[in-house]
Amino acid sequence: MEEKETLNIENSRSQMRRGLLEFCTLAVISKEEMYASDILEALKVADLIVVEGTLYPLLSRLKGEGLLKYAWVESSAGPPRKYYSLTPKGREFLDKLKVTWKALNRSIDSLVK
Repeated sequence: MEEKETLNIENSRSQMRRGLLEFCTLAVISKEEMYASDILEALKVADLIVVEGTLYPLLSRLKGEGLLKYAWVESSAGPPRKYYSLTPKGREFLDKLKVTWKALNRSIDSLVK
């Protein structure tokens, strides 16, 4: 594969991941209250490579939209940590995204088969 083609594929893959990042972040947080580094780790394990510089603005935006809330929890290993969880509005939004994802996934599968 040519270098330019490889770069184009990587760019497309990155754009797809970025487009799904909000959905995946909400899905990760829906399981339990999570500290930002735990969210990053869960996304990395799922092969959705994310850096702090991408995640923190997203968390801030989602909180501003009323989809997330956070609580400060004392830490024995240093300063208090901010743990994120979904608000009722965030859970409802995630449920709607899941329905949208299932429909979109069916549509894409029908095209690529």
